[in-house]
Amino acid sequence: MSKAVLKNASYILVHTPDMIVNNGTTCQVEMKTNPDSEFLKVVKNNVRSYEDVVAYPPNQAYIGNIHPEELDNYSQPWFKHKIENASRYGKYGEIQPQAEFIAMMKISDAFDLVKLTKEFTEMVVEKIKADPIFTEQDLACFKTGEEFEVIDALVKNEHSEPLEHEGKLVGCVKRAHDVDLNLTSHVMFENLVVKASGVLAARHLTKNAGISPAEIEYVIECSEEACGDMNQRGGGNFAKAIAESCGYVNATGADMRGFCAGPAHSVIAAAALVKAGVYKNVVVVGGGATAKLGMNAKDHIKKEAPVLEDVLGGFAILVSEDDGVSPYLNTDLVGRHTVGTGSSPQAVITSLITMPLDKGNLKITDIDKYSVEMQNPDITKLAGAGDVPEANYKMIAALGVKRGELEKAQLLEFGKKHGMPGFAPTQGHIPSGVPFVGFAIDEMKAGKLEKVMIVGKGSLFLGRMTNLFDGVSFVMENNKGIEEEVKGIDEGKIKLLIADAMRKLAQNLAE
Repeated sequence: MSKAVLKNASYILVHTPDMIVNNGTTCQVEMKTNPDSEFLKVVKNNVRSYEDVVAYPPNQAYIGNIHPEELDNYSQPWFKHKIENASRYGKYGEIQPQAEFIAMMKISDAFDLVKLTKEFTEMVVEKIKADPIFTEQDLACFKTGEEFEVIDALVKNEHSEPLEHEGKLVGCVKRAHDVDLNLTSHVMFENLVVKASGVLAARHLTKNAGISPAEIEYVIECSEEACGDMNQRGGGNFAKAIAESCGYVNATGADMRGFCAGPAHSVIAAAALVKAGVYKNVVVVGGGATAKLGMNAKDHIKKEAPVLEDVLGGFAILVSEDDGVSPYLNTDLVGRHTVGTGSSPQAVITSLITMPLDKGNLKITDIDKYSVEMQNPDITKLAGAGDVPEANYKMIAALGVKRGELEKAQLLEFGKKHGMPGFAPTQGHIPSGVPFVGFAIDEMKAGKLEKVMIVGKGSLFLGRMTNLFDGVSFVMENNKGIEEEVKGIDEGKIKLLIADAMRKLAQNLAE
């Protein structure tokens, strides 16, 4: 079997200030349970501007303009710092403004559920005309738009979900069924957000990889949302819907769910499909979730910080046949949290870290970089959860000491040498290991890294079906190309190849 390589990656953020209050779970629950709360009175005044979001150091790291390790150059909290002349566009993707994302939702709408006002339509069409990520076919989705009164009536009388921009009603998402709770306007809004952000990430991926959309054969979508109707609530399929909007005319696909561990599960599955020869090019993609917007806003505001969960996140990874250059996923070194593992932190880390290393006779220090739960500590520390990546690196280092592979004196330095600061937005599945894949691909191609472990962890108990925890990990290895292939041929095969060559030479001389 040939190897499956991780060929390219894309990462996108979408600044959605109006959606924090209108669609984020924290604000929505507060409106229902305590509509006169002080929090609701001040939350909008604590939302950052688009310019501040673009200049925010962790966001610049996420889209590839700075390396995550460069965040150590800034004292925490990072929201007090701005990167001068920061760009909306990065090596891996972009930070898209809200207006253009609303346009992307309209483009992603296959059932004419998204209605926009005439004024907003005219404004946003001019914006997207200049953006190469949008196509002529996209522009054809926009007609003249609706009168404001029509939109207002749909929201007030027809249970439509409002679309606001800069505090003004600019459109709405209609319900898709009169009585189906799974097709309400709120659910359709969430579904379109997932799809639209996934489309944005997937389009950047094919652009980054320089691959034709027609070459993509399969898509695995791994966000935390599920779409369906009353008869099949989570039937899907976001994957094929995203493929359609990206022009992947030769692709099919399916959704894979695993809470925060979903992306790692999906990349492993994609690599297995490619290695088995089922597909040549597989895209793993995950869109963002509006429910997580402003999730810890109460804690942030209490501690005089802005609302830091103000962006949707998305990513996409291209898994392809061996090209002799891109790092490959070693399917022999996959870690997994099994049913019998146990839920203690030590048990979880052991199953995900040391189990796959032992299979390859590797030490903990043989992995150059570990990408764990790359949660932005600005967000989690203010919410009382501490520095999540730092805690993970300490546990891995402690295992190394226990195994005799690391000196106690090296404990404090392990995280800096084999890890990195957290830089991903709180979007559940987004931080879990995969944000570093793009950097790993580039650095492994450049010969700077040999082995990288991606660790995805998830909380299955959130679904109230089991109390189990979950997690999987995989190892990316540097691709030595033809040199590696020759090393893999045993002596007997080499003798046979030589004998066959001599036989053909003798035949040619005889003729």
